[in-house]
Amino acid sequence: MTLINRQSPPEPLAPISFEIEQPFRSKLANGLEVVIFPNDKLPLVSFRLAFQSGDIHDPADAKGLTTATTSMLTEGTSEYTSAQLAEKIERLGAGLSAHASDDFTTIAASCLSLYSDEILHLVADVVLRPTFPEDELDLYRRNTIEHLKFQRSQPAFLANEQSARLIYGEHPYANISPRAEDIEKLERAKLIAFHHQRFIASNAMLIAVGDVEPDALMKDLDDLFGDWKQGSAPENVATSTAERAACTITIVDRPGSAQSNIVIGNLAIKRTDPDYFPMLVMNQVLGAGASSRVFMNLREEKGYTYGAYTRLETKKLAGDFEATAEVRTAVTSDSLKEFFLEFDRIRQESVGEVELDDAKNFLTGVFP
Repeated sequence: MTLINRQSPPEPLAPISFEIEQPFRSKLANGLEVVIFPNDKLPLVSFRLAFQSGDIHDPADAKGLTTATTSMLTEGTSEYTSAQLAEKIERLGAGLSAHASDDFTTIAASCLSLYSDEILHLVADVVLRPTFPEDELDLYRRNTIEHLKFQRSQPAFLANEQSARLIYGEHPYANISPRAEDIEKLERAKLIAFHHQRFIASNAMLIAVGDVEPDALMKDLDDLFGDWKQGSAPENVATSTAERAACTITIVDRPGSAQSNIVIGNLAIKRTDPDYFPMLVMNQVLGAGASSRVFMNLREEKGYTYGAYTRLETKKLAGDFEATAEVRTAVTSDSLKEFFLEFDRIRQESVGEVELDDAKNFLTGVFP
């Protein structure tokens, strides 16, 4: 009989080397870029149609327009009503959704490869022929306004909103959410105009992964998207953010709150910066998980909070680094001291090999 030592953790598994295969790349005559990763191990396929347009491209007088336009793509087309579209997607056992982030807009679809032709037809329909029905837009406005009201009742949201304004200043990244009055002003005509301006072939890339044959897929894409106008999307976004000259302290007073929401933030790097991966490892050591330094300090050692974390947010044009915690009001000052102690420690002292290896092993283990 073999005895197992349960007093110490097992040795980590040896690293596995792997290479990501190079994809098939092509382009339609109208400028639509196509990237295909064939993989027939499973009878599944996923599509992503991504646009280089995000919330930062909202016009100054129409905050929330990108997200509204994107959300409404699946709420009715020239061929299907919202209910009919949902029913057809369900019948296929597929998924189809649209989402806007700061920098990009993505239409995502997935299904059994048996139904890839049908789901691609639906993707083309929602992107090329949305109708933005007035009744669905009214429902979107009402639901969004209720959600915004709830957001503004949450201390964490208010803290993040204030932090973004301080970090990014006049840059569009400073706006993390529209206001109710912005949503009320969104009209169908604005959505239609924005769709014609931004949802164009030369501003898009289609990615396919799974059980597909590249040549056959390219023919299907040309049939579905070949007549899509090429267009030229305007660039109406600031390209740089203001550097901070000094530390700023902002307090959002909420009488009666039992806790303080702490957010410590600063400008960081953009996603394409060569220091991205070193920063990712540093963040893992400092505060990305439940075994990180700030978590162990503020929760396990001091008992100030249920959780303390750091976050590295990298975007196309800039990025930010934040440390956050919800602490008892009475220990707000002490918590801030511990955060800055950990910041100084990771700047001034080398990270030990065990701690560094643990961070690397975690990040490679959860990749991609």
